[in-house]
Amino acid sequence: MTDPDPLGLWRRLADASVLLDGFHAIKHAVRFGADVPVAVAVDRRSALALADDLAPDVRATLEALLTEVPEATYASLVPRPHPTAMAALAVRPSREANLRALARTPRTAPVVVLDDPRNLGNAGAVIRLAAGFGATGVVTTGTLDPWHPTVVRGGAGLHFATAVERLTADELPAGPMFALDPEGEDIRGVKLPDDAVLAFGSERSGLSGALRARADHLLALPMRPQVSSYNLATSVAMTLYHWSATGGATRV
Repeated sequence: MTDPDPLGLWRRLADASVLLDGFHAIKHAVRFGADVPVAVAVDRRSALALADDLAPDVRATLEALLTEVPEATYASLVPRPHPTAMAALAVRPSREANLRALARTPRTAPVVVLDDPRNLGNAGAVIRLAAGFGATGVVTTGTLDPWHPTVVRGGAGLHFATAVERLTADELPAGPMFALDPEGEDIRGVKLPDDAVLAFGSERSGLSGALRARADHLLALPMRPQVSSYNLATSVAMTLYHWSATGGATRV
């Protein structure tokens, strides 16, 4: 409510900002230090009550930030209205800052690499998982933009809790690469180091030749015979859990 023309500010910033869609995305972005210049809600009182119940640590920030707008105005600002009828714009972290975070050594948590992913929702779910496990970051190769609004929505605003960037195979962070592949060694017999680069192939075609050639180790998740594959986000969750269960969890 500090800007005299919040809707004008929204329209000026929209094309260059990250859309935070719904209460949880805004909550996480604020909690992890995002620069959020403008936020709107159809029912400001209800939004603040939600903060009181679910995120009292960000309540004061939201109280200063939220502007109440008519439902039609809110709907005009977002491609898909969220059930909580709230939205905000955030400044995307600089690529330089993310690259520094990804390159910093020694690492205390792995980097997750999604090799040419195709599904926006899966990519968002992976970022949410990576943030939850305290991973150093999530890198995508290929054409998918990991900051696409649908990915951010799937990540519930947790892009701001980890380093998220799109890189080429030649630009990936240093570290021993463990790539998931059905022909690999059973992951249950391997301890994943904290500085691991964990690579996952696309939902449709698996690992690219470039990533397979770079991999230091191929690992396989346990799976019943005749089951063809796991969902990408499920595979990442199982792998990060294995890392945490063999020592990584003490640093999360």
